[in-house]
Amino acid sequence: METSINSLHVTLAHRVIEYIRTERLQAGHHLTEQSLEETLGASRSPIRGALAYLVQKGIVSPQPPRRGLFLTRNAADLGVIDNELTTTAEEQCYLALARDQLAGRLPAVLSENEAMRRYSLTRERMRRVLARAANEGWIEQRASKGWSFLPMIDGPQACEESYALRLALEPAAMLMPGFAIDSDILRRIRTQQQALAGGGYRTAGHVEMFQANATFHEALASLSGNRFIVQTIIRQNQLRRLLEYRETDDRERVRRQCEEHLAILDLLERGERGAAAQLLTSHLGNASHDKVLQLSKAAAAAAEKPTLSATAGAPARN
Repeated sequence: METSINSLHVTLAHRVIEYIRTERLQAGHHLTEQSLEETLGASRSPIRGALAYLVQKGIVSPQPPRRGLFLTRNAADLGVIDNELTTTAEEQCYLALARDQLAGRLPAVLSENEAMRRYSLTRERMRRVLARAANEGWIEQRASKGWSFLPMIDGPQACEESYALRLALEPAAMLMPGFAIDSDILRRIRTQQQALAGGGYRTAGHVEMFQANATFHEALASLSGNRFIVQTIIRQNQLRRLLEYRETDDRERVRRQCEEHLAILDLLERGERGAAAQLLTSHLGNASHDKVLQLSKAAAAAAEKPTLSATAGAPARN
């Protein structure tokens, strides 16, 4: 029976590609549902759908009489493909919903009927899109009717506040008594950062670059042994996810950030936690400055557009 592809399958397919690139897997590698279940933390059914989607795109294929699915391409070839994967109607709707919310085009409370009309989806599919947004943490279903949008990092002020919180938490987490090095975690995030810094940043998909950054900071927070710090950093990544997807990526900035990440890992592995915390403070401070400046320029440009348009349409005065 042919699998009906939905937005969750597409999202997981991108994560499968991220895993393939991080581990530098080669054509012919055997991908199993069980191994992906453990790696991605997802159940078999959606993973099966993600693999079916990758079969459609020619990225994996069966090799009878052998059982299972096998990579048809090397990891190095998948960056551009990840960026170009066709999105489903639900995925397109999800991204449109995010863009509309960030642009202030939606009411504070959105009804399902209004969302269905706006995005031309059936009720069942629209509910899946809204449920995904709720899972990402930027919308919630009301007790009565409709869906309420939650605070997001949607401009320079919110971005500056988010980085201020992270600057207070992340370096301090490294200096906590419960902070403990986990070699497996450091190896995993080092491999991911090296793959990007070593040239992968040129072709990596937008999702992959954001996820690698988020994974690095969440992994270091997890070493603190403080579950509330981890939850806070995860939440901040959820709130900035949509903004990062929307912004045009500066690939040289991605390379520099990866190199700074690797330098922090070097210090941690040498036992120099104080120096690592100082470098992380500098890293977050620079990122805050760059991102707030970028968003401020974008906000100023957006504010000028109506004025320019109105000026262009006004009758000339003698």
